[in-house]
Amino acid sequence: MHEFSLLYAQLDASTSTQAKVQALRKHLANAAPEDAAWAVYLLAGGKPRQAVPTAVLREAACDAAGVPPWLFEECYQVVGDLAETMAHVLPQPVRAAAEPGALKAEDGLARWMLEGLLPLRGLEPHVQKQRLQGLWRLLDAQGRFLLTKLVGGGFRVGVSKLLVQRAIAEHAGLQASEVAQRMMGYTQASARPGAQDWLRLTGQAQDDVQLQQGQPYPFFLAQAVSPADEHQLEQVMGPACDWQVEWKYDGIRAQLVRRGQQVWIWSRGEELVTDRFPEVVQAAQALPDGTVLDGELLVMREGRPASFAELQTRITRKALSKALLAQTPVSFMAYDLLEQQGRDIRAQAQALRRQALQALLLEGPFSVAPLVVPETSEPSWAELQALRAQSRARGVEGFMLKHRAAPYGVGRRKVEGSGVLGWWKWKVQPMTVDAVLVYAQAGHGRRASLYTDYTFAVWSRTPRDAAEVQAVLQAIAQRQPVDPEGLHLVPFAKAYSGLTDEEFAQVDKVIRSHTVDKFGPVRSVVPSLVFELGFEGIAPSPRHKSGLALRFPRMLRWRSDKPLHEADTLQTLQALQRGETSAPQA
Repeated sequence: MHEFSLLYAQLDASTSTQAKVQALRKHLANAAPEDAAWAVYLLAGGKPRQAVPTAVLREAACDAAGVPPWLFEECYQVVGDLAETMAHVLPQPVRAAAEPGALKAEDGLARWMLEGLLPLRGLEPHVQKQRLQGLWRLLDAQGRFLLTKLVGGGFRVGVSKLLVQRAIAEHAGLQASEVAQRMMGYTQASARPGAQDWLRLTGQAQDDVQLQQGQPYPFFLAQAVSPADEHQLEQVMGPACDWQVEWKYDGIRAQLVRRGQQVWIWSRGEELVTDRFPEVVQAAQALPDGTVLDGELLVMREGRPASFAELQTRITRKALSKALLAQTPVSFMAYDLLEQQGRDIRAQAQALRRQALQALLLEGPFSVAPLVVPETSEPSWAELQALRAQSRARGVEGFMLKHRAAPYGVGRRKVEGSGVLGWWKWKVQPMTVDAVLVYAQAGHGRRASLYTDYTFAVWSRTPRDAAEVQAVLQAIAQRQPVDPEGLHLVPFAKAYSGLTDEEFAQVDKVIRSHTVDKFGPVRSVVPSLVFELGFEGIAPSPRHKSGLALRFPRMLRWRSDKPLHEADTLQTLQALQRGETSAPQA
């Protein structure tokens, strides 16, 4: 555990990619296979389920430190990170002689995970507290910080999966693409990696094979066409006829694997989701063995995709009732063929793979993603731009551009020496709304001392004038209850990205000077700031006060030029949800 906490500190403190790779290589070279397996799992995005509830963590820390809850909360408000607060307030570690066989700080990560952390889950709260306090006593401040992150389910560090794969590849003398393939499915939440997994990743296992029976391939991801390039696509991308153009659907990206008379469905996040989509599994039985398809899981209604929120119910529900299956029937739309008759065909050109896919699915069981224009036509970029304007009416996000000569790559990396060859996503501009900041919470990491996570609201109706808005603000400042029949602000979205560091610092000052109340880490403020929010979709949601849920909300800009009474209304959002281009005035 001590060695892994040192690695964590190195990675967290460095901004150099090369330095991070070197630190990873050194750690993996010196770690035991079982410890290396767990390190890769955690650093590549694996997240064991939360072992101890946050309330129990706080209570255990207060008891161990001998501080009252109110003082701990005050410390937390200053520090901004729960694990870091605990690491500061806990007493110094006990250096007493350990009993034979007892866990020690210098024991490896694997033993700490299997004997220390994972067994905590499911115990009675008082037992969790006792064991957790015992583990804290063995570790220094950095070790306690890391332990609390792992126990509380909040572990994260500035290392991407690609960086971990690169470090493994350099350590083992392999290609990064080969390591990426071996790692598919490695970070499932239910996984308990061991020495054999590490040996398989590095090509040392006796039973090493390129693909295990149900293992998918690494997903090929698209680059985004920048707004600056939209007006010069001929110069940037070359002739439009070189590209296969598909509509971009907002579903769950998935690979469907058919081998050994079985079917597996993998999400892009490398989660095995086969049991969530029994109708897709049943249809896939008609595919020949040795077939791997890349595509999208969708709920289709009257020939167009339903909202992502409907599809999400199939992932979040623990049990799939007959009623749910009937209400949200899911289909699989294929857009690429990666394996045919047990043979990996990813190196073939996009156009050839498309032909093979169409031939395979000519009579079902799945549909093939439709092309925007027939393969026989030669559209111009101007014509494609005009067709792209139909996206929202079709319930899609824009275009996928796939070069006809492109192989199926790995991740979002461009094919070396290929220029723009590959996949690109040309999305329509996001929906936008002008909203008012009403709540704020401190950020994490380097932003832990700033209020950077915001809740936004819109007006319940269009204000009559600035004076009516001023009356609402005065009522908020005086902590008067909201009049549901009168003008009021309706919270509808949270966002924490889109501003510069300088802007975040400026907003933080406004929040601190306009705070009305505190609710744990959250501050309620007298509204004074308007922001333009962008989002990809909007859907009904009974779980939210506004009755609506936004998809991928983020701040596009701070509207310092816009007064509060000109912010948008709930009717604006409802009109967007109905697909109207402009909102009615209340």
